Amino acid sequence: MHYDFVPIAHRQPLKWPNGKRLAVILTTNFEYWDPAREDPKPFYPGGPGIVGGELAGDVYDNPNWTWREYGQRVGVWRMFDVFDAEGVPSSCTMNAKMGIERKAVVDAAVERGWEIVAHNYVQTDLLTDFHKDPEKEREVIRETLRICEETTGKRPKGWLSSSLRSTPNTADLLAEEGMLYFTDLLNDDQPYLIHTKSGKPLVSVSYTSEVNDFTVFMRQGQTCDGGFAVFKEAFDWLYAESEHSGRFLNIGLHPHVIGQPFRIRALRDFIRYAKQFDDVWFATREEIATWYLETHQSHIPTA
Repeated sequence: MHYDFVPIAHRQPLKWPNGKRLAVILTTNFEYWDPAREDPKPFYPGGPGIVGGELAGDVYDNPNWTWREYGQRVGVWRMFDVFDAEGVPSSCTMNAKMGIERKAVVDAAVERGWEIVAHNYVQTDLLTDFHKDPEKEREVIRETLRICEETTGKRPKGWLSSSLRSTPNTADLLAEEGMLYFTDLLNDDQPYLIHTKSGKPLVSVSYTSEVNDFTVFMRQGQTCDGGFAVFKEAFDWLYAESEHSGRFLNIGLHPHVIGQPFRIRALRDFIRYAKQFDDVWFATREEIATWYLETHQSHIPTA
């Protein structure tokens, strides 16, 4: 994987289609965790737990597992209600085990015509486990894509690694599998091209660990009003910057966090706020990546 270092001040203005100036990506993460595994090393939980302390990985951790399952049983359906009521789509990441163990959640997104982004095989395993074994990493990627396609009827066009723990080989392997975009690189507010060993281009459409319900609510301890304020602050600043060159705002959402009844209003109120702006584009990553592949030379010319 290689990408050029081109500071934002050195790029040409980015002009989104149809006169839009700020793209908003509302990312809902469909994530399944196994209750336990054979390895006694502590589970990598994919974010802070609701109950502190670590158990061995081969011991069932009831409060932390069932807290996450709340998102699948209740929280995500509350989110669907908000998205439906406000008439906006979500870009949904899905690990393969969600398609096996919690297919009803995935089916609900597919029925709505929403984007599905491949999100590893299971949340508790990381691609960095295979950082010295690219063939094993390729195997995990292929199996994930196979199950995603089998579950949804469509092969995903993009990838988000569990906990964003990818390897230097990941982008090259994704390009070889015909992927269109990669979301692990947290380094931009605009899309850009990733150069891969196969010569097949891959578009970076960054995820975020900052404008993210885990960070805002679980790590910072924000209230519902405080969470909305963070989302709005990011939107307002990027919207002002986008007067001259387009930006995107991604908000990372987890059903067991934002889907709680005392937090969901932050999402609803933000959507209602953003919808007031006619030149805001509620976009999918596939739409952004497809458009960018056709237009990138006018933004960041390549040799």
